[in-house]
Amino acid sequence: MSSTDALMIGTGEYTTGYVHGLPADSDKSAGVVALTLFDLRRRGQLGTLKMAGTNGTKFPGIRAHLEQAIGQTYRDLDTSFESFPADNVSGDAIAYQTALETMKSGDLAIIFTPDDTHFQIAMDAVAAGCHVLIAKPIVKTIGEHQALAKAADEAGVLVAMEVHKRWDPIYLDARDRIRGLGGISFFTSYMSQPKSQLETFRAWAGRSSDISYYLNAHHIDFHAWTAGNQDRPHRLFASASTGVAKKLGIDTEDVITLTVDWHNPITKEAATGVYTSSWIAPKSDVHSQQRFFCACHDGEVTVDQAHRGYSLATDQGGFASANPLFMKYTPDEQGYFCGQNGYGYRSIEAFVEAAASISRGESCPDDYRSQLASVQDTLPVTAILEAGRLSLDQGGCTVEFRYDDHQRLVELVT
Repeated sequence: MSSTDALMIGTGEYTTGYVHGLPADSDKSAGVVALTLFDLRRRGQLGTLKMAGTNGTKFPGIRAHLEQAIGQTYRDLDTSFESFPADNVSGDAIAYQTALETMKSGDLAIIFTPDDTHFQIAMDAVAAGCHVLIAKPIVKTIGEHQALAKAADEAGVLVAMEVHKRWDPIYLDARDRIRGLGGISFFTSYMSQPKSQLETFRAWAGRSSDISYYLNAHHIDFHAWTAGNQDRPHRLFASASTGVAKKLGIDTEDVITLTVDWHNPITKEAATGVYTSSWIAPKSDVHSQQRFFCACHDGEVTVDQAHRGYSLATDQGGFASANPLFMKYTPDEQGYFCGQNGYGYRSIEAFVEAAASISRGESCPDDYRSQLASVQDTLPVTAILEAGRLSLDQGGCTVEFRYDDHQRLVELVT
């Protein structure tokens, strides 16, 4: 058994599949993070698993849910974990700090909490000597991003953003093909969540974050990762629609579009990126529409991630387009979990493997800067997301990205 322990910070849908006292009404009712870590522990890659939230009274329900959704579904898959705060504590926003005190240098912290909490929790985890994986967006401002990158460098730990699109075999192949098509001229993407997610995220929607931070982060990271370090955002303006969320009593935008001018200071070439995200989609055959179109100098690439020619219909669930390439929840013929090749699983496993290699002294965090969405490599993503929020808050004004003489991003200017 590995001596590396892992702390899950955040107890919501993506971690446990448990929302408002019930299994999530989505394609993630068994969760992603906890399920993956339980299986990695079974395979000997992790030791003790821990989970920290803000309300300990939820943990009996979470344990019962995980036992039913995972323990009773898969053979020999232990769902036990240590929890913080105690089951009789109803409110403790800093219970994760107590949990971090039980971790040792080289352990892992995996953060899936509201966006505005990422920075402080990550800084505390780095200070505890943990390697840290953070849900997208990694943080909300370039100031926070730069501070976190500096802290990670000084501590010698790996800090990365969890963007599983980097492990999607279709997206990965598209990225490699695009890089051979002479440069990007135009990139446009769309990603959605159904209206039901507004209820799932009611506690933070429009308060700590918005749908652009939550969804556009995926395709902005993919565009930046594909284009490479030479291309950089030059200016941006944002636009949004409203009406549905506000009728539900949630003060946030329904659909947000970011339009970004990209510039390559070496080749002097320019490109345009348009990223749209929505959380007012109707219930359909998929939980999330996910697609992009990329026009390059020497070709075009179109990807519809949601529809891959695989559909099914059942009495219970109706018609659906399945995507086992993300998470394969159906067990194998012997009853074991067999979703290790899913890109939702691989995204987390790759981080666990990298952190273990660093802790053994076989590699260093810089070795993973391109493969993983490391904090050192993803500042443009945070800058674009922050600029989008600035633009919306100032009536759709243009935001410029300012760089120093060494071509390092230093500030946003409205």
